Amino acid sequence: MAASAVIQQLRGRVEGPVTGPGDARYDEARSVHNAMIDRTPAAVVRCTGAGDVRAVVDAARESGLELAVRGGGHSVPGFGTCDNGLVADLSGMRDVRVDPATRTARVEGGATWGDFNDAGYAYGLATTGGIISTTGVGGLTLGGGIGYLSRSMGLSCDSLISAEVVTADGRILVASEQENEDLFWAVRGGGGNFGVVTSFEFRLGPVKDVYGGPLLYEFEDTASVLRFFRDFITTAPRELGAFPGLQIAPPLPFIPEERQGRVHAIVVTCWTGPMEEGEQAVRPFRDAGRVVAEHLGPMPYPMLNSAFDDLVPPGLQHYWKANFVTELTDAAIAAHVEHGPGLPAVNSTVHIYPINGACHDVAPDATAFAYRDATFATVIAGMWPDAADNEASVDWVRDYYRATAPHSEGGGYINFMADDDQGRIRDNYRENYERLARIKQSYDPDNLFHLNQNIKP
Repeated sequence: MAASAVIQQLRGRVEGPVTGPGDARYDEARSVHNAMIDRTPAAVVRCTGAGDVRAVVDAARESGLELAVRGGGHSVPGFGTCDNGLVADLSGMRDVRVDPATRTARVEGGATWGDFNDAGYAYGLATTGGIISTTGVGGLTLGGGIGYLSRSMGLSCDSLISAEVVTADGRILVASEQENEDLFWAVRGGGGNFGVVTSFEFRLGPVKDVYGGPLLYEFEDTASVLRFFRDFITTAPRELGAFPGLQIAPPLPFIPEERQGRVHAIVVTCWTGPMEEGEQAVRPFRDAGRVVAEHLGPMPYPMLNSAFDDLVPPGLQHYWKANFVTELTDAAIAAHVEHGPGLPAVNSTVHIYPINGACHDVAPDATAFAYRDATFATVIAGMWPDAADNEASVDWVRDYYRATAPHSEGGGYINFMADDDQGRIRDNYRENYERLARIKQSYDPDNLFHLNQNIKP
C-alpha cells in the first residue's frame, strides 16, 4: 500500500494528529533530541492512547512500512524516527497518577522523569529515574534504568509492577508477574523489541528532599578521586547515590570564573537518608582530591534530577559509547586521565555510575538486564553544538572507548549505546540472549520492532 493511502487511512482511525511531508508542523514533528539525526518519516502520529498506538502498529504491519516508536525522543541513535515510515509518537501521553496509599504510580508511555518526579514529590515518593529530567520514562525503564536511586532502589525496571503493551499483532496485553510473565521478564531490560509500552505501573519508595549536589576537583587529582570512589562505594550506605565523572566547568555562579571552561574531575552526590546525616555522608568526598568548587545542600529530589538539563538541550550533536565495569582498575583510570582532557564541549561528559547495592540483590536471570555483577556503568557521552565538529568529536569518543574497553566487560548499557553497536547485542545480554530471542519469536516473529538495539527472532 502506498504511504499516502496509509496516511489517509490513519487519519480516519486515530484521535491524535497525523503529520506528514508538506504539513505546517512536519519539521517540528519529525525532530528528535539528537540533531545528528535528520530523517523524513512518511507520517508522525501523535498518539493519544493505546488505541492510537495499536492503529499505527497495525498500519505499519499491514503496509510493510518501517515503524519507529518515540517516547521522550532522547534515543542517541535516533531510533525514535525513520525514513519513509511511520512514527508512533507517545509524547502526548504523559499522565502520571500516584496512589500514596499503595505507594504505586501509573505512568503513560510518553511521560518524562520530570513529569514522574513532580507527581511523586507531592507525596514524598519516587523510584529510580535518570540523571536528566527530560529523559523519557519508557525508554529508560525498558533498557533497565540507571539513576541516582539505583543503589537504594535498584534499576527502574526493578520497581516495575506491570506494563500495558501493544504487540506486533495489534493485541493490547498486560505484562506482570501474573500475566504474560515471559513478556514481563523481557521488557525489564530488553528494550523496545517486544512491543510498545503504553503505560507502566511502578512501586515507589519514600524520597522527598535529598542532600547532595556536585563537587569539582583539580583535574590533576582525577586518578585519586576515581581510586577513592572505587573503594568507597563498595561499602557505602545504600542511601548514597553518588557518581564520579569528568566535566568542563560550565558558567555557573558557584564555580569561580577562572575555573569555567576547564576540565575537572567531578563527583555528584545524592543522599536519601535522614537529612541531618547528609553532610556527614558526603564529607568523605571532600578529602578525595582538591575541591575547587561545590554546590551541596538539601534540595527537592526533582531539583537534583533536573540540575543538568540545561547542559543537554535539544539540538546538540550526540555520539555515545558505553561499557559495564566490574572492577575499575588502575589501568582503566589511567585511560580516563589520558582521554578526559579532550572533552569536545561543555555539554560532553563522562560518568561512571555505580550499579551495586540494590542492583546486586536481583539475580542475573530474574530480568533481561544481565549485568547484575557489574559495579559500574560507564558512559562516554559526546555532545556538542556544531556539526562542523562531528568528525573530530566522534573520533574522540571512539578513541576513548577503545582505550577503556580492554578494562571493561564485553557488554554495555543499551540506553547509552550508539547505532554502530549492534554487533555487541549478544554481549549486552550474556546468557539471557537466547531466551530473549525466543520471546521475540513469540511476540514479534517478523521483527516489526527492529529500530532499537535489536534482538532478532
